[in-house]
Amino acid sequence: MGWFKQLMGLEAPNANTESNWTASDTQPTTGPLGLALGKGVMFDSTLKLLFDGKTAVAIPDSQQIWSNGTLDLGQSTWLSRYYMNDEDYWLQVHTTGDIAGQVESVILFNYLSYITISSEAELRRLAGPQSLIGLPTYTHNGVEYTREWGTEDGQTELVALSEQLKNPDESYRVEHRSMLYARDTGLTDRREFLLFSVEEDAEGTISLSTSLGISLYTTDLNTF
Repeated sequence: MGWFKQLMGLEAPNANTESNWTASDTQPTTGPLGLALGKGVMFDSTLKLLFDGKTAVAIPDSQQIWSNGTLDLGQSTWLSRYYMNDEDYWLQVHTTGDIAGQVESVILFNYLSYITISSEAELRRLAGPQSLIGLPTYTHNGVEYTREWGTEDGQTELVALSEQLKNPDESYRVEHRSMLYARDTGLTDRREFLLFSVEEDAEGTISLSTSLGISLYTTDLNTF
């Protein structure tokens, strides 16, 4: 899919088209916060009341982790992603040092949509130069978010990430071209995130996922 990488460059001014954000080929059995395949995750029951009217992110009941993705961001910095049995939810933990090292942030994401892309024209329209993704601000459901990645005045290049995933049945890699937006919720250290990711799997299937996330404290969840 040579057109995929060429298209997603967007040719932004002074854009860095190279990325050292690559996936780790080795993953620990247990990750940060005791998270691991097959483990259960329970969220603080007070979060639903706390977030009421502040965010559209839904807090699930207890979940079981079905798959784990690892992204090596370089310089001893990692993203660990945990995808739940209920496919509407996934958890991202940002760590430094080791994969299971110092926790820098925790974000609970809800999937908003997942669209399979069938043509170059469709990709250009949904996530390429003809779309609004990559502009300094993005409005979703009447709420405005500010771009977290890129400094261009106009549309910026999507960020390349490579994720190594593992579930009880298989291990595989997914290539992402992503853009992150965020806004303040009015709660201390609680930001809401809007993440767009164009994904290419090993078979060359292209899709666009949209996720809405909220910052969590490490004390907001427990594993069992």
